[in-house]
Amino acid sequence: MNLIRFDFATLPVSPWRNGGGETREIISQPLGDEEFSWRASIATIAQNGPFSVFNGIDRSITLLEGDGVHLFSEGQIDHCLQEIGKPFAFPGDVPVKAALLGGSSQDFNIMTRRGYYSAHVQRVVETFGLSLLHAGVFYVLQGEWQLPNGSLLVARQGCWWQPGSGPLRLVVKGNNAIALWADIVPVKAA
Repeated sequence: MNLIRFDFATLPVSPWRNGGGETREIISQPLGDEEFSWRASIATIAQNGPFSVFNGIDRSITLLEGDGVHLFSEGQIDHCLQEIGKPFAFPGDVPVKAALLGGSSQDFNIMTRRGYYSAHVQRVVETFGLSLLHAGVFYVLQGEWQLPNGSLLVARQGCWWQPGSGPLRLVVKGNNAIALWADIVPVKAA
């Protein structure tokens, strides 16, 4: 099994062109290709403004920290992202604007190229197993989670994997553990 661990503090930071925030990229597949098939990142939204438009991309955004953000697009999207750990999916080719509901907002983002991959993001709070038929990303919001090799993931840490890595069991250690799991499902051969 080939799990690639990461820590929020060491992810590369890219400021947004519009100055409204920054992105910390977890993984982009294929590696080094601007035309990604799927991508996972953590974004900090620091001010109100438009999201970048990604034609042919589906997006999922999940609040990690902060008061949240109101996402809106004339006649298409009107959603308040306020509940930590609850994902919201929308098409990346819709011109969405974001209005902060308080201070800055930190969000877990998954983007998939439509027609090639889809993402299913869910909040997990108990020990679970995966067959790893698909690629995926796991990110800890709070508590501790034990990996198959016995090492622990704590808040603001995670891992990602490629399909065919073998079975994976993530074990909750202690109380009040919360994590996000993104299952990256191929729609057709990429």
